[in-house]
Amino acid sequence: MEKINIGGQAVIEGVMMRAPRSMAIAVRRPNGEIVVKRDRVVPLAERFPLLKLPVIRGAVALFSSLLIGLKALSFSANEAAAEGEEKEEISALAMGGTMAVALLFGILLFFILPLYLAKLLVPVIGDSNLIFNLVDGVIRVLVFLLYIYSISRMNDIQRVFQYHGAEHKSIFAFEAGDELTVENVKGYSRLHPRCGTSFLLIVMLVSILVFSLIPKAWPFYLKAGSRVVLLPLIAGISYECLKWSAKHERSRLVRLLIAPGLALQRLTTREPDDGQLEVAIRSMEEALEENAGHKDDRLVV
Repeated sequence: MEKINIGGQAVIEGVMMRAPRSMAIAVRRPNGEIVVKRDRVVPLAERFPLLKLPVIRGAVALFSSLLIGLKALSFSANEAAAEGEEKEEISALAMGGTMAVALLFGILLFFILPLYLAKLLVPVIGDSNLIFNLVDGVIRVLVFLLYIYSISRMNDIQRVFQYHGAEHKSIFAFEAGDELTVENVKGYSRLHPRCGTSFLLIVMLVSILVFSLIPKAWPFYLKAGSRVVLLPLIAGISYECLKWSAKHERSRLVRLLIAPGLALQRLTTREPDDGQLEVAIRSMEEALEENAGHKDDRLVV
């Protein structure tokens, strides 16, 4: 069998798995049933070869992942909250609005707030561009870590983090060529080097270098605006760093470099129970089956 890359995302009471040409979302309903939605995925790079170029492909992958993640969250929210036949579905528009607000909040919290706090510290740290960007970067990473730690204490989020752990364990088992059973999958690590958590930490670090290119003389509003504009570039560079580390993960140097990301996953993942592993396995199996050539988009219960 040809080796393929598969990734995933924890959703509300479920897991989304994505293969090169397919995706599947498996969610456990309140009555215990597992409901699955699967779709074909046509990579944009196949239609527009320019999007295969380094850095550009990373920005496109991030944008694509956000759209697919939005679809997965919308589906999981509707199914996890289902009560008989009188459920009130969350529309894609409502979920899109929620995600837009969340994205704006993230930009303000992780990029604009650190810039503002660093600006307030100029009388203390001086006007050196290098020191300013280092302080700005340190504040950004600290805010990010504090945010992750804070949400990890919430009960509902801990459920999602358990599914996150189930997603990683299932992917590890698939990559090892092991049979996808609950007993086999539970023995694998919940910490995966290609996790989105590690990617976000890389984004925080890469942003320090990229933002150092912004002229020090620019006023605050231009510096803040440029950070938003530069996000696709930062995402693209971070994506290339993640791909490079995945190709050389056996190197001692790479293991040292990815260690902080793996350590952070101890906050964003939890050990799943057997039922959560069952959902993750179901999602992977459906995604792999769809990727193999089945073209029907159906709901399977």
